[in-house]
Amino acid sequence: MVHQSSPWQQQDLLGLLAANPQPESQHEPPPPAASRQSPAEPVEPTSDPATAELPAESTGELTAESAGDYASDGEGIAVLEPALIAEPASASAAFGCPVRLLIVDTETSGLDPASGKCLEVGAVLFDVPHRAVLSQLSFLLPASANPARHVNGIDPAVTRLEQPWRQSLQMLAAMVSSADAVLAHNAAFDRQWFGIEPLPALDLPWICSMDDIRWPDDRQLKPRPSLQALALAYGVPVWAAHRALTDCIYLVQVLERCEQLEQLLVEAQEPRQLFCAQLPYAERFRAKQAGFRWNDPVAGAWSRRLSEREARSLPFPVQPVCA
Repeated sequence: MVHQSSPWQQQDLLGLLAANPQPESQHEPPPPAASRQSPAEPVEPTSDPATAELPAESTGELTAESAGDYASDGEGIAVLEPALIAEPASASAAFGCPVRLLIVDTETSGLDPASGKCLEVGAVLFDVPHRAVLSQLSFLLPASANPARHVNGIDPAVTRLEQPWRQSLQMLAAMVSSADAVLAHNAAFDRQWFGIEPLPALDLPWICSMDDIRWPDDRQLKPRPSLQALALAYGVPVWAAHRALTDCIYLVQVLERCEQLEQLLVEAQEPRQLFCAQLPYAERFRAKQAGFRWNDPVAGAWSRRLSEREARSLPFPVQPVCA
């Protein structure tokens, strides 16, 4: 039996369709088969993408411009060598101030090289403008005896133990070649040991921190101060004495604290000669206060090595000693 819908039922169904329209599909219909294209084949790169746009130096290749900073290690491998910084000449060097000092000290078995022997050498290469230690060295030299052991504490048996003292002499020579002057406390004593085998001669200007440098008055030092007194005047603690490198370190720390160092070094290099004080016996204390010594090196007189400038500044007359 076929049921026929009444007119009101048809209208009701049409109204429902109008009130709830069906959503359109969100997907576009596929293109016709004739318009479809197959995926493109991948293109092989013509060069390594990691290096295609990099300059030659970034790829590890040496060019004529960059090869100057490299050296071969003997197996064909380029090794980068650090470049040395060429520092401008110090302004103080133009006025005669040494830029680099070789600070030296010796410990010996006696006072005279004719009968004694150098047992130990200490050396420090010191940069004056930077107030900095560049290199330091200490080594023993073999000896059969040490009559001055009670002074320096060096056991002669220890000096004969195996150690690279010959290589140390080569290092000392390299330090000498980098220095402009030699500094020592009581340089007249230390200087006499160099040039006697096995020590090399030091053909550089010598400066004595005891005799040549006039330390500032505010340090309240006596003329020709001892190394210990000089160190203490600059606040350097004294923990030992009479070992070569220790004495060099005292001088280094004094120089590091000295604000007028350049001026003192320039004045220390002024030509000097012996002068005798021209004072009556009752005023001999004035000569002693000024650093003159009795009977040394001029017999029967108060004498001291002075520059012409220093001689003119004294409050009493002096007479140069004829050679």
